[in-house]
Amino acid sequence: MKTRTIIIAAASMLLAAASCQQKEQKAPIGLITEPTPASTNVNGKEYPKINPDLSVVFQVNAPEAETVILDLGKQYPMAKNADGIWEVTSEPQVPGFHYYSLIVDGVKVADPSSQLFYGTGMMCSAIEIPEVGVDFYLPQDVPHGEIRMQRYWSDLTQSWRTCYVYVPAEYDQNPSKRYPVLYIYHGGGEDETGWAIQGKADNIMDNLIAGKEAVPMLLVMDRGEALVPNARMADGPRSMFNFSSVDMLASQELIPMIDSKYRTIADRDHRAITGLSMGGFIAWSVGLNHPELFAYIGGFSGSGMAQNPDAYPASLNDQYKLLFISTGSDESPQMHSTVTNFRDVLEKNGVKHIFYESMGTGHEWLNWRRCLKEFAPMLFKD
Repeated sequence: MKTRTIIIAAASMLLAAASCQQKEQKAPIGLITEPTPASTNVNGKEYPKINPDLSVVFQVNAPEAETVILDLGKQYPMAKNADGIWEVTSEPQVPGFHYYSLIVDGVKVADPSSQLFYGTGMMCSAIEIPEVGVDFYLPQDVPHGEIRMQRYWSDLTQSWRTCYVYVPAEYDQNPSKRYPVLYIYHGGGEDETGWAIQGKADNIMDNLIAGKEAVPMLLVMDRGEALVPNARMADGPRSMFNFSSVDMLASQELIPMIDSKYRTIADRDHRAITGLSMGGFIAWSVGLNHPELFAYIGGFSGSGMAQNPDAYPASLNDQYKLLFISTGSDESPQMHSTVTNFRDVLEKNGVKHIFYESMGTGHEWLNWRRCLKEFAPMLFKD
């Protein structure tokens, strides 16, 4: 009888432990219940620290400084304590990835407690505010692909260039299989590292492919700038939207190089192009100029130019398998209307397209991560 009692008690303890473990596993992803160092901090650094209400405490040790200001999109003057530590607490932040800098005695610098990211035209700091219950851009227990650095010589620019190439987990295990390719561009003030680091493109694709939501594909992340000697830029205030040099480099050098070094399916039906903000304008410009190279075009917070509606005839329906445009609901009025006006042109002209709006996001990386999650599953399915 005593043995049976002991067995029952042990079983009850095991069930209780398993129940507790289940409860621990079911804790919402990204939930902050106490002040927590940001995941973007340098190893061992306590600050910046995210509070449960998603406000953030920033500290910097600068005892000799006269003034220190946090620039987090909005500027926050910091206060110095007796130990020379400057501190400020921001307002609650929306989930996602946010660049920030410190302005120390008038000089903008990165926070030594943060990892560095190339954005806003400089190496700067950033903070990742977690989104409760969302893990599509986080590493999961699935097969993981790789992002490979690919150097190549450009005759057009007379320089060595670097692009990054995501290959799916199965790529090296299937040496006879060929893959479709998505060319994906960064935004203004960023570079070819943007999608690989800030965008977490590998995690997004790993999770989509493992869930059989997207077909295995390569992603090519190149710089959306190409200084071609003697190349003429368009005159006038919209010259920033002249992508002729990027067009030449992509069509004449980048795509042939990728097709020669990777096992691609080297035809238009297995190529797509997209990008965010400036990269979205690049994608529409290059994609529409080369229907012989691309069957899919996307733009995340960046689109075609609505000023010339005749440039988007209904005949595009016969040329492309997918045209995708997207924006965040909280973008600036100018950026939001730029995208939605272009959508209206396509609708008026009878051009088939998919429109996606990321709710609650502005002109920032959570918006574009969501856009990639929506766009990639639509590619190469037929």
